[in-house]
Amino acid sequence: MDGGIGLRKIPKPALERLFIYYRLLLAADKNGEPVISSVEMGRRLDLDPAQIRKDLTYCGEFGKPRIGYRVDRLKDELKRILGLGEEKQAVLIGVGRLGMAIYSYPGFANFGLEITGLFDVDPTKVGLNLGKTTIRNISELGQFIKEKRVPLGIMTVPAADAQAVADTMVAAGICAIWNFAPVTLKVPDNINVRNEDLAVGLATLSFQLLQSGCPYLQKNDSEND
Repeated sequence: MDGGIGLRKIPKPALERLFIYYRLLLAADKNGEPVISSVEMGRRLDLDPAQIRKDLTYCGEFGKPRIGYRVDRLKDELKRILGLGEEKQAVLIGVGRLGMAIYSYPGFANFGLEITGLFDVDPTKVGLNLGKTTIRNISELGQFIKEKRVPLGIMTVPAADAQAVADTMVAAGICAIWNFAPVTLKVPDNINVRNEDLAVGLATLSFQLLQSGCPYLQKNDSEND
């Protein structure tokens, strides 16, 4: 097992699949399953077992022919490689409906993430408490990141404001940005950015619906009368 395996050495598609495998292993471990094969993993995830075996080579040699993987051992190794056991703080900028939904999501705790800072420009929101966290004015963002040494910023701000917010975070020393704004950010190469463009996702699904010939998209005769 190579303790020096790093995220940058794993292609992005494989990295995302590793998390899917980790989530499956969590469930298998909870169900008391000691061993699981790539064939069984592929059946549950609707993936090619050969692809699963290839992806898991990034974790070292764990599987045994015709036996499978030890669930607890592989789960722990994936947790280590993905950094899910490390406690991480994040700031969230833009406390609208999406921002509040993200802040309220309980699952982040399972992966070591705690949102410790909330920021907004709306004076009617600044000073309000969400749970144990007070919404701060965005003018305090840079200083908060520096003082708390926060590595991750989550942005749910309008596109017009996104680059300025990103610039503030980069200047304060942020290392990664999870961007929900519909805009391509310009940041230094050493800043990791994950874009979640909801409109692009919807456009993709819309196209796929049209291509699939979904009958619910077709008007019936009564609608044409």
